[in-house]
Amino acid sequence: MQMSLNFLKFEKRHWWQSCYVWAVWIEAPLGFGLLLSCRISQAFQLYYIFVKRCLPPIRSYVFLPLILSPWITGAAFIHITKPLNYRCHMGAQWIIPSMSLHTTYVAILVAFTCAIRHIEFRFDELRDLWQGILVSASSIGVWVVAYVLNEIHDDISWLQVASRFVLLVTTSILVLAIFSISSSQPLLSQISLRKREPRAYESMGQALGLPDSGLLVQREPACVVGPNEPLDKLLLNKRFRQSFMAFADSCLAGESVHFFEEVHELGKIPVDDPVRRIYMARHIIDKYIIAGAAMEVNISHRTRQEILTTSNLAQPNLFNDALTELTHLMKMNLARDYWSSMFFMKFKEEASMRSGAHELEQMRGWNYSPRLSSVRGTDDPFHQEQEPFSVDSGCNTRDHDDDPRIMSKFV
Repeated sequence: MQMSLNFLKFEKRHWWQSCYVWAVWIEAPLGFGLLLSCRISQAFQLYYIFVKRCLPPIRSYVFLPLILSPWITGAAFIHITKPLNYRCHMGAQWIIPSMSLHTTYVAILVAFTCAIRHIEFRFDELRDLWQGILVSASSIGVWVVAYVLNEIHDDISWLQVASRFVLLVTTSILVLAIFSISSSQPLLSQISLRKREPRAYESMGQALGLPDSGLLVQREPACVVGPNEPLDKLLLNKRFRQSFMAFADSCLAGESVHFFEEVHELGKIPVDDPVRRIYMARHIIDKYIIAGAAMEVNISHRTRQEILTTSNLAQPNLFNDALTELTHLMKMNLARDYWSSMFFMKFKEEASMRSGAHELEQMRGWNYSPRLSSVRGTDDPFHQEQEPFSVDSGCNTRDHDDDPRIMSKFV
């Protein structure tokens, strides 16, 4: 307002006060162009992952500079030719190509969004893309109106200031706010400080609503635990897996156990639910498979490439070969030391306490009778023998209560 009344004037003595810095570079390749390019890159990723069901052929760090290059080229050309006047305005011969570039990128974003509109996303990615399209189109409309007003009423100072203020609000607040929502990482808004809901998820399984994800089952059939048992069978036990994982983490080698748990969670998703399977598979690939990942696992190059170049991210046996290799490594390296560690001792102690508490609970439910049992020897339900050490597990074993000998009635 001070500038419109000519109360405040300044001269452009520094390079950062130049119109080409703010009206060309900040607005195009570092502003609207960058934001639209990021959205197109995200839509491109979602299209390949959920429609094509494969990883994108071009990485994001390559695709983004590639799609941003027309904005950089155009800004450099304008900076060299210097078509702006003293009011930072360009002629129609420059405005038309500039608005065409803006409109073309919005059209590309609309095309990718329409291609994925039938996917039932779990984290509102499609809604965020439509919001980005709406705000982008509205911004272009506001810019066109502001440009026309500036060109028609060039002598009205307050109109010049008001139209530029509207431009500033549109570009700086609305666009930045709407594009700050991430759709390239679906869980970012769920587990970070910017979460939309008060509940935070600790794992992808919980975010996808998998049954018993991260929870311990109160009572399961018994399964023998010992060095002679297959490790892949023992790791199906949630309590054993947590104990073994804690031991592996203490040895700074817990990636394989965490990978086993994530793949186990993936197995809970039905095959006829490809969207959730793709979410989980992409999460596992980003976390464990990609070179340089946060918890990259030690698998062969052939297995890693088979996963990264798969044509179907929802297939059930996607990680089978990697799981076989890592289970063998865990058996050769970690398992030998685990059986003599304090982690296993603590695990046995807790399992014994749970077993004792369960037996006490059963005794409280017994119906005592003064009549004596006529059952003798091993058929007597009160007869006890020394049994191998067992814990609650998800193994496919038959509970002792199902034994017909134990179902004998008291006479």
